[in-house]
Amino acid sequence: MIIAIDAMGGDNAPGAIIDGIYEALDAFHDLKFTVVGDESKIKPLMTRHYDRLEILHTEEVITSDDQPAKAARRKKQASMVLAALEVKEGRAEACISAGNTGALMATGLFHVGRIKGIERPALSPTLPTLSGDGFVLLDVGANMDAKPEHILQYAFMGSIYAEKVRGIARPKIGLLNIGTEAGKGNDLSKQAFQQLENSSLNFIGNVESRDILNDVADVVVCDGFSGNLVLKTIEGTASVIFSMLKEELTSSFTSKMATAVLKPKLKNLKGKLDYSEYGGAGLFGLKAPVIKAHGSSNGRAIFSAVRQARMMVNEDVVPAIETAVTTELNKSEGEEN
Repeated sequence: MIIAIDAMGGDNAPGAIIDGIYEALDAFHDLKFTVVGDESKIKPLMTRHYDRLEILHTEEVITSDDQPAKAARRKKQASMVLAALEVKEGRAEACISAGNTGALMATGLFHVGRIKGIERPALSPTLPTLSGDGFVLLDVGANMDAKPEHILQYAFMGSIYAEKVRGIARPKIGLLNIGTEAGKGNDLSKQAFQQLENSSLNFIGNVESRDILNDVADVVVCDGFSGNLVLKTIEGTASVIFSMLKEELTSSFTSKMATAVLKPKLKNLKGKLDYSEYGGAGLFGLKAPVIKAHGSSNGRAIFSAVRQARMMVNEDVVPAIETAVTTELNKSEGEEN
């Protein structure tokens, strides 16, 4: 299996990218990589596994300041774009980037393309829960506005991913809302509720944002505006809590002594909340796996994104989504007739 990876995207590129690649090469002997970026910066970091690495040289990069759609169209030699083209032209089976999120979404749409029947691809990270199992949240920003049928498609894609990649039988699907009662929310929520309830999915109803970290659902669906607010709130809250804990636990000699005793437990807690263990955000609905790694990814986070892409390929997630969408479309057409 060959994975194309943008070596120049993200805050810690290319060092963290290469670190993650080497961790993946050591763990998975079936992997090869096309590493896309500036050869003069990449090659000095390569130390082994030369037979499983190929550098695709380019000096053009899409930055965080670039306008996403314009950059994806005009910067045709950018590392992110060339990585996606490797997938489009059949030389790689998946691609990964920690670069500009909007640009990767546009690049995926322009060059990899949408699955037939999917109207709007969704950006879908796995987020931590109290049990450590995590849940899939989609959409978190690929589309600010959504229709009820888009949310239904998100639910099918999330359910297939949770089943195929995360090993969950009959994943529980929840609709993010302001209350758990049926009939709550705005028009979009009410209409989406009806479509989800009438689907073949294991839909458990509305879920509130205060409950999603308590394992209430395996997949939570919403429009991209709401999802992005939830995502940023969770990330910000976790960061603030750990900063507060650090300040309190190092404020005196007594607290430092207590910290030494609690260190293993605190390390376990941090691991449960660490984004680097959950991989990246999948761009579900595209014709091949495209993974958006966190912009501040370290080597471990890149490894997790690679592991995620590999599992999506091995478990035929994209074909499964195609089949599910086709079945649902045929069902809808039959009901109309």
